[in-house]
Amino acid sequence: MATQSLIPAGDYRTTYAADTTIFPTAGSRYAVWAGLALLCCAPLVLDRYWLSLLIQIGYFAVAALGLNILVGFTGQISIGHAAFFGFGAFASAWLSNNYGIPVFFAIPLAGVMTTAVGLIFGLPAARLKGLYLAIATLAAQYILQDFFARANWFTGGVAGTAADPFSILGFSFDTDHRYFYVVLAYLVLTFVLATNLMRSRDGRALVAVRDHYLSAEMMGINLTRYRTLSFGLSAFFAGIGGALYAHYLQFVSVEGFGILLSIQFLGMIIIGGLGSIMGTLMGTAFMVLVPEAMGWITDAVRGSALDRALSLKDNLSFLREMAIGLVIVLFLMFEPDGLAHRWRQIKAYWKLYPFSH
Repeated sequence: MATQSLIPAGDYRTTYAADTTIFPTAGSRYAVWAGLALLCCAPLVLDRYWLSLLIQIGYFAVAALGLNILVGFTGQISIGHAAFFGFGAFASAWLSNNYGIPVFFAIPLAGVMTTAVGLIFGLPAARLKGLYLAIATLAAQYILQDFFARANWFTGGVAGTAADPFSILGFSFDTDHRYFYVVLAYLVLTFVLATNLMRSRDGRALVAVRDHYLSAEMMGINLTRYRTLSFGLSAFFAGIGGALYAHYLQFVSVEGFGILLSIQFLGMIIIGGLGSIMGTLMGTAFMVLVPEAMGWITDAVRGSALDRALSLKDNLSFLREMAIGLVIVLFLMFEPDGLAHRWRQIKAYWKLYPFSH
């Protein structure tokens, strides 16, 4: 289909390496490099407010990428992703605070620790599916939340714990303008890692488990192994994202990792597009920016003639939350394949214009 592939006519892929390249066309390669160049210049032109939004998109996208591997590529379901996100945040702060491990090394180590926890919960969940699997992941959410509240030695209990700022060789990234580059580096690294993973033998096995698990098993794919692996990978990216979150705020509290955040992670990957690496980033940006946009609209309406005519007054804040939910529902109704699918259609339209096919 034209919306799935924009490889120029006559460009024949005769080797496996050519067929699995990250950039199918030269145009896509140049677009990515241009986008990265613009992002690198962002701290030079944007204020602290916009940089804070970009940093949020960055660490949430890293965590949502893991959930998309689990849900979008493997066909599993998880409504406890926020708990693994929180475990990575607490683990990185614990390592740096109690063992003097530099934050540079604590972040990936927190991802490894979260992977171990994800594999523990993934072992029983790998033999479940559908509603039973959803309940199992919900149980993981509440188990880890209770652990966060009671494990004073690890999380500081209900009081929370401090997290050191990110630093390299004595240079501290303790401002938004500096920490933006840290998040950008991890974002690029994790997205390249996930993209290459999906082009590997294991990545294709995960997709086979999603598409038809009986056929995959007949082909010799170990369903339990790959379902458990998907939970471990999902937890790893969640742990990295949580660690970035912790060292950005420099404080971690139990209240920030509830079930609502898990639902928001699901919204990110559904809106962006299940089974799409690029869609994960697009969906995350949508979920972060839409509440801000609705806030601007409600601020503009407050005190206006429309506000006085409808006697909205203090109800504007509730209308903001309702409008966000309405936007998401309408989006899912009219674009269920996600933003990534719409972006592919837009690119195909301009490439094939004026032909409709």
